[in-house]
Amino acid sequence: MLLHPELGAPLSREAKEEFKLLAKAAGLEVVAEVAANRHRADPGTLVGSGKVDALSETRQQHQAGLVLVNAALTPVQERNLSRRLQCPVLDRTTLILDIFAQRARSHEGKLQVELAQQKHLATRLIRGWTHLERQRGGIGMRGPGETQLETDRRLVGERIRQLTQRLARVERRRAQGRRSRQRAEVPMVALVGYTNAGKSTLFNRLTDAEVLVKDQLFATLDPTVRRLQDDAVGDILVSDTVGFVRDLPHELVAAFRSTLEETAEADLVLHVIDGADPDRLTYQAVVEDVLDDIGAGDVPVIQVVNKADLADRPVRVEYDLSGQVASVVVSALTGEGLDALKEVLKAALSQGRIQRDITVPVAGQRLRAKLFDLGAVKAERFQPDGASVLSIELDKRDVQRLQRLGGLDGQMAEQLLLN
Repeated sequence: MLLHPELGAPLSREAKEEFKLLAKAAGLEVVAEVAANRHRADPGTLVGSGKVDALSETRQQHQAGLVLVNAALTPVQERNLSRRLQCPVLDRTTLILDIFAQRARSHEGKLQVELAQQKHLATRLIRGWTHLERQRGGIGMRGPGETQLETDRRLVGERIRQLTQRLARVERRRAQGRRSRQRAEVPMVALVGYTNAGKSTLFNRLTDAEVLVKDQLFATLDPTVRRLQDDAVGDILVSDTVGFVRDLPHELVAAFRSTLEETAEADLVLHVIDGADPDRLTYQAVVEDVLDDIGAGDVPVIQVVNKADLADRPVRVEYDLSGQVASVVVSALTGEGLDALKEVLKAALSQGRIQRDITVPVAGQRLRAKLFDLGAVKAERFQPDGASVLSIELDKRDVQRLQRLGGLDGQMAEQLLLN
C-alpha cells in the first residue's frame, strides 16, 4: 500500500505516479494508494493517529503486507507506524536504497550501495529493540553491561569504516584512470538526465554498446564508459551515468560521489531530457541541482531532447538568441537526429582545442619537451638562431596544467591562448 502524505500542499499527479513506478521497480505489486492531508507533520506518526487508524483498516481490507510512505520518515515515525499498522513500513529513502541494492552489479557499485544502506541503518537501530535494558555477556564481543543496541551500533560503525576504506582504494584506481585518459588527450562526454529519459538508449546508439535498456526507473545503475570513434567527431569517450530522481537520498549522493565525479571531470555534459514528458521542466531542474551538488555546474552542457518520435517534435538543432546551440532534438530509439548531434559534439569539443604555430626559443627547451610528452606537437622546424617553430594541437586545460607545473611563463601562455 502506498501512502502519499500531503503536508500543507497537495502532491502532483506526476510525483504520485513516480512513487508508484519506484515501487514497481523494486518488484512490488501495488494494491492500494492513500493520500493523507495534514497542515503539518505529526512528530509521532507523520499523518496523525486518526489517519493511522483509517490506514490500518485499508491495509487489512487489501491484505497489504508492506506500506511505503512517499516521504522521509524519522526513526520514531517509522517505528510507530510499523507498530500501529502491524506490518513493515518503509519510507522513500529506504525504497530507493533497496532498488539500488538490487541493481548494483559492479564491485564498486555494491560497495557504494551498502555504504549508503549502513549509514541509513545507523540512524534506525532503535526500531528493532523495545527492551533496551536487556544485557548480554560476550567473550571478546561486548563489554560488561553493553546493551544489544550498543552492540549493533558498534558493528554497524565498524562496517561503515571498512566500506569507506575499501571504497577509498577503488576511488584511487578510478582517479588514476581519469588521469590516464587526460594524458591521452581523449575528450570525455558524460550523459546525464532524469531516470528513464533514454540515456542508455542514446548511449548504445552512439557507442554500439549493449547497456541494458528497459522502461523502468533505475534500469541501469553502474556507470559505463565506451569509446566513440566516428569520422564526424573523431575519437572521444562517452560515459553513461546513473539516472537522477527528485529527492535523491543524500546517502546515495555521498556514496556515489566518486562515480559522479566522472561527470564533474568531463569536457562536456549531454543533458538528456524526455521530450514527451509533460513534467520535463521539473525534472530538468532536479538534474541541474544534482550537477551543482557534485561540482559539475561549470561543465559546458548541451541539452538533448529525446523521444522526438513520441513528442511529435521535428528533429533539429535549436539555437538561443545569441546564436549558440541551446538543444538538439533527437530520437535515440529510431536514430533520427544523431548525425546533427555528432556535428554539435564536434563543434563543442573543438572550441576548447588550440591549433597554431608557436616559437620556442633555445632557452625554452623544457616547454618543448613537455609539449612532446603531451603528444601536442604535429610538426617542427628550426630557425637559424636555434629556436623551434612547433605546429601544436592541445586542449586549453593542458595550457593551464603547464602553467601550474611551472613549465610555462606568462608570455608563452599568452602566445598559446591568443585567439
